[in-house]
Amino acid sequence: MAAVITEDNVYSEAEVNGAPPADGDDQVLLRGPEGNIQGQVEEFLGPHPDYDEEEEERKYYRRKRLGVVKNVVGASCGGMLIYSVYMGLLQMQLILHYDETYREVKYGTLGLEDIDNKMLMGINVTPIVGLLYTPVLIRFLGTKWMMFLASGIYALFVSTNYWERYYTLVPSAVAIGVVIVPLWASLGNYITRMAQQYYEYVNYKDEHVQEQKKPPKGAFHSYIIIFQSVFYIVFHLSFVFAEFPMVLFLNNYLNDYKHTLFKVTQCGASGKGVIENLNKTVLHSLPRSLLLIEVESVLMGAAFLAMLIFLVLCGAAYRPTEEIDLRSIGWGNIFQLPFKHLRDYRLRLLCPFFIYSGFEMLFAVQGLILSYGVCAVGMEKLWLLVMVYGLSSSICSGLSLTLLRLPRPIILLVGAFVHFVLIITLMCWSPQPQTPSYLPYLLVLSALWGLGTALNKTGLSTLLGMLYEDKERLDFVFTIYHWWQAIAIFIVYLWSAMPMRAKLGLLLLTLIVACFCYVQMERRLAKKIPFRLPRIPRPRHKVKGYRYLEEENSDESDTDLSDADDDEKDEDERGLVEEDRNTDVDSQGSPGPERSRVRDRRRKHDNAAYEQAGEREDYVQHLRD
Repeated sequence: MAAVITEDNVYSEAEVNGAPPADGDDQVLLRGPEGNIQGQVEEFLGPHPDYDEEEEERKYYRRKRLGVVKNVVGASCGGMLIYSVYMGLLQMQLILHYDETYREVKYGTLGLEDIDNKMLMGINVTPIVGLLYTPVLIRFLGTKWMMFLASGIYALFVSTNYWERYYTLVPSAVAIGVVIVPLWASLGNYITRMAQQYYEYVNYKDEHVQEQKKPPKGAFHSYIIIFQSVFYIVFHLSFVFAEFPMVLFLNNYLNDYKHTLFKVTQCGASGKGVIENLNKTVLHSLPRSLLLIEVESVLMGAAFLAMLIFLVLCGAAYRPTEEIDLRSIGWGNIFQLPFKHLRDYRLRLLCPFFIYSGFEMLFAVQGLILSYGVCAVGMEKLWLLVMVYGLSSSICSGLSLTLLRLPRPIILLVGAFVHFVLIITLMCWSPQPQTPSYLPYLLVLSALWGLGTALNKTGLSTLLGMLYEDKERLDFVFTIYHWWQAIAIFIVYLWSAMPMRAKLGLLLLTLIVACFCYVQMERRLAKKIPFRLPRIPRPRHKVKGYRYLEEENSDESDTDLSDADDDEKDEDERGLVEEDRNTDVDSQGSPGPERSRVRDRRRKHDNAAYEQAGEREDYVQHLRD
């Protein structure tokens, strides 16, 4: 009989004929089928012959980097759109409500002027208490959802203009004042966090990235500079888009400068308030109500688009395991952390610059553009002055990219010098009312002020990101920054009736103090004087959930569990006290032995929690498969 040979079984000719197999053939018969099955399983479960692990890893991190760029562009476009809608609607609303004929014909004895005053008070006064609740809101909602909620509040403000009454306009204005500081703190923290993530995705092969160790000093600087520049390049375009309702709609109903400025006698440095004796009728005809509704509907659509951009395009700033739960560290700790950050001399010495940043931003619109520009060339040129200011700010924000090659103080000091020269010039110049020939000079002044604003805003945000690059969360730092800005805006709101030279004098004094304090801060850092930097406290009790997973001993009684928790709590409190003491003595020096033991214990605890979380995720994924 012929020998039978198949792919899955090996038979010898002797076996077919009934002969006993040889000694060597016995082993072949035992392992032949099993060997082939094992090979097929390995071939099925093993990697594809054409699979390149390094190439796939490179593609994965490239997608991650593109996702970070998408987040930055999304946050920039969302902020630009929401402020374009807000400033454009507020400008149109204030001009319409200022006209005496419009108020009497449309609303009779409703008292729109009083409503507008209370609305502006709500927008400017409410942010004063922003330092008290901003960290709590950001911790409770998260960075992304705080931006989304704030954009929803701005959209609510737009919707109230469909029915202009006291009980619609004033509460929505107060709500905007409530979310101004949280929105800007979230935006600043979000952009800086994206820079940190981009660095990790670019240098994913480095050992300190893979082991989640502290990166080298200055590692994030280039990405922080680039991302903050991109954000402000896009955001400052909001001044341009905010003038579209003025250009396309309201400008067709405005009287010329001879009528609106008929009783105006003084402008610029010799003036008082905003514009003295401005005519009460600035409209030559009233716009139709249906047309107003159409314009507001377009603005409402843009506000909803901004909300969708924040919701869809902006990814989460932190992974769920990186978010700190309010229940785990306590409301009191969150409330105290902004004040503890003020113990850092770097933030204290930057506070005058924060105040000046609020002063100059509002003075650009209320002082330069209105008291100098509109007072001289008329309200019909308002849109042009604001557009030039916005375009200049947007274009010049790209100059902060020079920080990639130049020393850090250059940007802020150059911007301060530009504003210093302009303030001195404005103190000596009083343009004549109803003089359209001054328009070129006013456009140049607006462009130069926009240059200083761009260097100031990008310089401060970049500086904060560079100073606190080793902190994972910067929302406390940006909360302090924008809270001082809100205080400055409130002061500008109070001084609106003062003489122009007094306003310019206060602005100049604040600028000089800000530059002096900033130079002192840089000198202290150059001398390596230690600073106090509070740490975000870690969770002190067990939290059951997907964020913090710990092993549970089912045999442990409730009494033993409570005793263990009390002992652990006391030990952690002693460690925290010792750690804070070491930090106060020398925050930049080497850690003490007790602080090192506390840190090692916490690191082991966190590593165990992360490992168990990963094991549970793998197990759940296995069950799903």
